[in-house]
Amino acid sequence: MAHDRLLDELMDVALEAASGASELLTDCFGRAHHDVGTKSSPTDMVTEMDRSAEAHIGRVLTERRPQDAVLGEEGTARSGTTGVQWVVDPLDGTTNYLFGVPAYGVSVAAEIDGETVVGVVVDPSRRETWAAVRGRGARRGETPLLLGRPSRPLREALIATGFSYRPEQRARQATVLAGVLPSIRDIRRFGAASLDLCWVAGGRFDGFFESGLQRWDTAAGALIAAEAGAEVSDLAGDPPSPGAMVIAAAPDLIEDLRNLLADAVRRAGV
Repeated sequence: MAHDRLLDELMDVALEAASGASELLTDCFGRAHHDVGTKSSPTDMVTEMDRSAEAHIGRVLTERRPQDAVLGEEGTARSGTTGVQWVVDPLDGTTNYLFGVPAYGVSVAAEIDGETVVGVVVDPSRRETWAAVRGRGARRGETPLLLGRPSRPLREALIATGFSYRPEQRARQATVLAGVLPSIRDIRRFGAASLDLCWVAGGRFDGFFESGLQRWDTAAGALIAAEAGAEVSDLAGDPPSPGAMVIAAAPDLIEDLRNLLADAVRRAGV
């Protein structure tokens, strides 16, 4: 019972933090941004809105759960004493946001002893909130998510992916993609992994794969996809780790997708 109450509290905090950051981003979407820097490469951008959204989330977490640990993409990091750690991506899809492309989101996840137990992804452009609690399922708004229909065969599947901002890794990813495209219906690349994983959960995509992602990119979205009935793994079928390829699809499709990707990686020599 105490554990259930804790999960309820963590979900309430995650929704409050993510929703507030989403409102902040919405208010400034489409405006000129002057404080724009770069991170891992000249094309990996960070704006004042990434920092402002993370600061807002940090304030909510400090007010509601001051003894928890926090790991944020834009540098927020604190240790905790409760066994709970928050993993935060305040603006997933910064390039889209900066260019006025309405495909970005706020991702907030809570871990207990290293296991993600709560995940919330807010899509401000579509006014959609995706959420999951481990063992309780996933939902979009008030609508439960369940991948109940049989998957399409791989040759008819719509698959999402993403690319690194590092030129050498982008080249490798492009080579792998060339080995995948002939065997699927088509590919989509929207530039926000958290939304890609939610869209697998919601049946908009049949599958997703991307390498080089970090914990804040996938923590909430992977839980949402898994609780909706998708399988989320690395190329070997194990739980994905930071930097490894993340693959998500319905259980009756993921083995075919993993095999296709493994063959594409082998042929590409990467």
